[in-house]
Amino acid sequence: MSTRQIDPNRISEDFWREGFVHLPAFFDAASMDHLNGLIENHFGQNPAFEHSDEFIEKSATEVVPWFPQREGVGDFDEVENDADFRAITQAILDDGWESQYCMVMFSKAGTSGQAWHQDCPPEGSFYNLNRLVYTSDIVDEIGGQVVVKPRSHKAGELTPGDPHGDMAGQVVLSPKKGDVLFLHGFCWHRVLPIKRRHRFSTNFRSASAGAPEDLTDICVYRNMRFQFSTSEVVVDRTAANGV
Repeated sequence: MSTRQIDPNRISEDFWREGFVHLPAFFDAASMDHLNGLIENHFGQNPAFEHSDEFIEKSATEVVPWFPQREGVGDFDEVENDADFRAITQAILDDGWESQYCMVMFSKAGTSGQAWHQDCPPEGSFYNLNRLVYTSDIVDEIGGQVVVKPRSHKAGELTPGDPHGDMAGQVVLSPKKGDVLFLHGFCWHRVLPIKRRHRFSTNFRSASAGAPEDLTDICVYRNMRFQFSTSEVVVDRTAANGV
């Protein structure tokens, strides 16, 4: 039985006001250490990038993904099935929400992190919910902090500009082991460069009722829209906006 003192409805209110909510020490250290060990063993120290050179250069994003549940690694189901985790998801997304997939995101030391982006085009009525779980600390010495533009989930399309440039009003988050970050897919966010060692987080991504399976196939960056299924730039935002 959970001993957490949480109010899913209050958390949902905070989420919808800001576009994100950060919950410290949500999961216990022992379960996070176990998952962290699985992640370390899977990736090693120098996994190969899976995206094209064009994507890496233009998106300023260097991340290697792993989908453990698709490979039959059931250890991550404990997080997915946690009653409080699901209750908060239900409060945010309402009836009919669905889990999409569990994706571990690995960043090598010395890489650029993730540029400003939105996970799906903001002009649609459907959106995804990122449920980011941290199995190790994100600290200044390593880098990889999460940067979020509060209330940008209601601001429309991400503005064109420097893929990694600071924005007025941005918030820098340094999640610790066991923390959870609920983040709206329309919310403008990025990850700072990785200074030392490697960095990873695990996204138990979900979506609102009726959302198409390919909801996050097109990602919005400050200089382009990129379609992952075809590995191509579908909108070049640099020429149109003089970036």
